[in-house]
Amino acid sequence: MLNAVGLQNPGVESVINDELPRLAECFDKPVMANVSGFSVDDYVYTVSRLDPQKQIGWFEVNISCPNVHGGGMSFGVDPASAEKVTAAVRKVTKKPVIMKLSPNVTDIAGIARACEAGGADGISLINTLPGMRIDIKRRIPVIANTFGGLSGPAVFPVALRMVWQVYRAVSLPIIGMGGVSSAEDVIEMMLAGATAVGIGAANLVCPFVCRDIAEALPAIMERYGINNLCDITGGAHNG
Repeated sequence: MLNAVGLQNPGVESVINDELPRLAECFDKPVMANVSGFSVDDYVYTVSRLDPQKQIGWFEVNISCPNVHGGGMSFGVDPASAEKVTAAVRKVTKKPVIMKLSPNVTDIAGIARACEAGGADGISLINTLPGMRIDIKRRIPVIANTFGGLSGPAVFPVALRMVWQVYRAVSLPIIGMGGVSSAEDVIEMMLAGATAVGIGAANLVCPFVCRDIAEALPAIMERYGINNLCDITGGAHNG
């Protein structure tokens, strides 16, 4: 799937005043707040506003955004910038901080180490890969923005490789994501080093995919002699 919707959201004040109360009506568990920004101050302000909200259990900080004060380069492609954002957010909350990494780098392990040095509690990866399609008849890009974020099964091998690399680089728990669409994918992702697994694009194919995967896992675990999922994180590194 290609998307170019950006980071559309109602803004932090609307989340506090409208979205969280509405969510509380149907969901009584802590939620993760995904935070983005175009400057370090943006990240700090947003986390500071959300931190007092009891519903929010932890933060996922998306550092794939362009740094408007750094020539437009994404925070997530420069170790120094990644560490700076992590440290700044870490100072304004005691809740867990998970740094979401961009795959558009030559050394994903170096970015992860920078986030760990900045005080991150965990790493999530990967975000989408850049891609495009062209309308042959009209001879123009299908997406008005020219490029979009590629997600879905096509990116799974890339995500798996990067989770593997980050697992070897840091001692932090990892949320692995990118093209996961089956119980077998979950097992693979955990064997590569993920402590938890995220599912995104597959929900657009089947809204019940998370339920279906959870229901399929026991049989898959029995087939492969897995007693507890917690025991297999990083298991492929032992061979």
